[in-house]
Amino acid sequence: MAVSPLLTVDDLFALGNVPPDSSLSYGENPDQFGHLYLPENPKKSPVVILIHGGCWRSSVNLDYFGQAAKHLTQLGIAVWNIEYRRIGNGGGWPHTFLDVAAAADKLRDFSSHFSLDLSRVVAVGHSAGGHLAHWLAARQNLTPKGELFRSNPLLLKGFIALAGIPDLAEALKAKICSNEAPKELMGGFPESYPERYSQGSPSELAPLNSKQIFIQGINDDTVHLAYIEDYVAKAKARQEDIELNKLENTGHFELVIASTSQWRVVEQAIQELLEL
Repeated sequence: MAVSPLLTVDDLFALGNVPPDSSLSYGENPDQFGHLYLPENPKKSPVVILIHGGCWRSSVNLDYFGQAAKHLTQLGIAVWNIEYRRIGNGGGWPHTFLDVAAAADKLRDFSSHFSLDLSRVVAVGHSAGGHLAHWLAARQNLTPKGELFRSNPLLLKGFIALAGIPDLAEALKAKICSNEAPKELMGGFPESYPERYSQGSPSELAPLNSKQIFIQGINDDTVHLAYIEDYVAKAKARQEDIELNKLENTGHFELVIASTSQWRVVEQAIQELLEL
């Protein structure tokens, strides 16, 4: 049987933009906003926070996740597809992190108006967005002295990392997101800014109490399987609740396109986390 060619970033960018039900700001910067997609069901809805990837760089935005967001609404799920400042448009340390945190916490301000169930919220992120989804779940372990600390963060039932980046220092060694993107995000190498990495790298905020699901393409040449397997093994040694789902004939982009069989795997994981 012939193996289908892997999808590319061009396939991702070819996806049509799917307008949200509402576009809402969580700050004054033009990139501090999110797209809210709502199910037709009038009942109180669980929420997925979607966080796009792109190696934390401004060349990629939230639009490509619109088709997946709309698809999730058909399952009775509300989706908060967030934008944030990135490398090249005012992002990097600490703004990228603070934006993602503010976007998540902003759900409290409009949950009643849109009938959102904030007791059932999960974060789903792709690539660099997988790092940020993981960090959202881990930020409750930040200490008050840290620059990223905010009191009373919105708690998640768990997160799903689609080709995520859990350990920034190891990502540099493994050349994840090439051209030293993790260093650009943090403003320097771990040796120069250990306090930044201790706050911004989810691996440094372990152990986590929430459920962790990593979904990884075996053929991904952007985020390598061995890198993810190494992190998952360490998390299991800490007795964390973590799961790794390895998908064959899957690269970096099949996981986020709603027409693929790989997206069905993602949807199933989301439904399980939300107990649907």
